[in-house]
Amino acid sequence: MVLDPEKREIRLKVVYYGPVVSGKTTNVVFISQHYPGPKGILARSEGLRGMTVVFDLLPIEVPLIKGYRARVFLYTVPGQYFFKPIRRIVLRGTDGVVFVADSQAGRMEDNKRYLLELFEGLKSFGRIRTPIVMQYNKQDLPEALPPKEIDQILNPYRFPTVPAVAIRGRGVFRTLELILKAIVRVQIIPAVRKAGRAKTS
Repeated sequence: MVLDPEKREIRLKVVYYGPVVSGKTTNVVFISQHYPGPKGILARSEGLRGMTVVFDLLPIEVPLIKGYRARVFLYTVPGQYFFKPIRRIVLRGTDGVVFVADSQAGRMEDNKRYLLELFEGLKSFGRIRTPIVMQYNKQDLPEALPPKEIDQILNPYRFPTVPAVAIRGRGVFRTLELILKAIVRVQIIPAVRKAGRAKTS
């Protein structure tokens, strides 16, 4: 997070993380097409079959806290397993993570492997308290497990969860709302208070 009390500006980084074809880019594409506020152009790095090979990036402006202009940069990571070093680079400096899990029963091992990788990455950067929201995507598919069952497999820490069908937009903005609220509570409000105390001392 970058907080500039003089310019009254905040810049945040949110990373959509998860296994290949879980719906990370689908989330950000839907936001780029339907977000009603100020936004930049969605920058994509596509390889074969439209898969992300470096990252996707969408900047949006969000009214997070009174008196400040907040710019939020939404990133996705490439899901293919051999892009692990790139995922680690994209994760650096993140203020919040949306973990996009594929709800299908046959993808639970993949979900667990990438969630463990996420925890290891955050720990390596000293960011173990980074807010995380779990999105259980593809809830419309026949093999999708119910959210309560996925919770038992993936969510022992009781992160906020959102059942979703990202390709139809279901749960997309609710997920974004929850991660931004968590960042405001955990990072922005303490930082603004600290800046205010420093200004008056």
